[in-house]
Amino acid sequence: MINNHSFRKRGSRRRHFLKGVGVTMALPVMESMASGGDSAEDAAEQGNPKKRSVKRMVNLSNAFGMYPSAFFPEDAGDDYRMPELLKPLERHRREMTVFSNLDHGLSLGHAGTPTLLNGIESKNARFHPDGNISVDQRAAEWLKATNRFPSLQTTVRGAKNSLSWTRNAVNLHGIGCKALYNKLFLDLDEQGRARQDQRYEQEASILDVVLDQAKSVHRRIGKNDQRKLDEYLNSVRGLENRFAQESQWLHKNKPRTQLPEPPVRFDRIEDEYDVHMELLTLALQTDSTRIITTDLGMQPGDLDLPLTYHAYSHHGELPELVEGLVAIEKFQMGYVARFLDRLKETEDLINGGTLLDHTMVLFGCGMATGHHSNRNLPVFLAGGGFKHGEHKAYPANRESKVPLCNLLLTMLQNFGVETDRFGTSTGTFAGLLET
Repeated sequence: MINNHSFRKRGSRRRHFLKGVGVTMALPVMESMASGGDSAEDAAEQGNPKKRSVKRMVNLSNAFGMYPSAFFPEDAGDDYRMPELLKPLERHRREMTVFSNLDHGLSLGHAGTPTLLNGIESKNARFHPDGNISVDQRAAEWLKATNRFPSLQTTVRGAKNSLSWTRNAVNLHGIGCKALYNKLFLDLDEQGRARQDQRYEQEASILDVVLDQAKSVHRRIGKNDQRKLDEYLNSVRGLENRFAQESQWLHKNKPRTQLPEPPVRFDRIEDEYDVHMELLTLALQTDSTRIITTDLGMQPGDLDLPLTYHAYSHHGELPELVEGLVAIEKFQMGYVARFLDRLKETEDLINGGTLLDHTMVLFGCGMATGHHSNRNLPVFLAGGGFKHGEHKAYPANRESKVPLCNLLLTMLQNFGVETDRFGTSTGTFAGLLET
């Protein structure tokens, strides 16, 4: 059982400038920072008469996509037959939409995997007004410090979560079950909180010194270097904002749970997936966060399969390898379905109804299949705020391609972010949104 706690607002602290301590810090090249939008709470405070429901966003992915013929339905519309990999989700077909022929127009092989949620390679971030910020981090910017954790990045069974990117091209890596449990439910003692307070104070003071030094340099350099330095200054201010957000929650107690603390390592893949999905549900139920990005993996020996996930993904259409790959992907889809079950069975204490009614759940991968294709990415969207129940098949030819960023933009708008572009978007899926 979860006990909710009321939180008191903590006053801001005055930061002190460091003097005489020999603080130095290099000035690396960094990208531009964010400018967050107003949250739903901000809108309410400003007298917005339209009451917004609290929205949540969960992004689930794996490393190697999906075996296409077992994932994509043959027929478009609402009467499509669920292929083998989607059969575990049959009970949710009226609460989800499957898409065909959405991608980012990239040909990067494995390097395309980190672009699922933004459509932009990190090396090209500086050519875009918002950098290569991912959709989860764009939504987190807008929420600001509404929740203890603006977003959570997690990883199951040793997967490498490389999907979440800040506006200054920093990749946010995921944490496993035990670290996630500790983050959600374990409080620091008073001494630990005092030490962390001191760290925040020192970090903020160091940033003051760095900003002051960088501004003095700014006046003595050329325009190109000024641009690079401005990008760096923006990233430092982003760190200031992050420290300020984290410090607000330091002295507010976390929720309590009767869920036992998980082990560092799980012997069985089923146990790890089950506990991880329960923790994700609790993170949303306790309103510890409203944004989660999770990467699903496996280890050799899981599901009694002798090879690595990567080896099965390079199947070359050999029946025994295809069979192993489909077994892995069907297992993952089974736990995605169970996660949706949990959301559907859990009361939404803020909005009423269930968590699924107000949580959008995107599944996809930035690489379509293990043979390095990045075209026709396996994507489906479930949860509240959308008109579901269809397989939407879009044109496959390049001239008529619909960017996956159009769906990401639609998700942002459903979340409440007032923007008309995201990444490489050309529009939205207006007919997908509930009116």
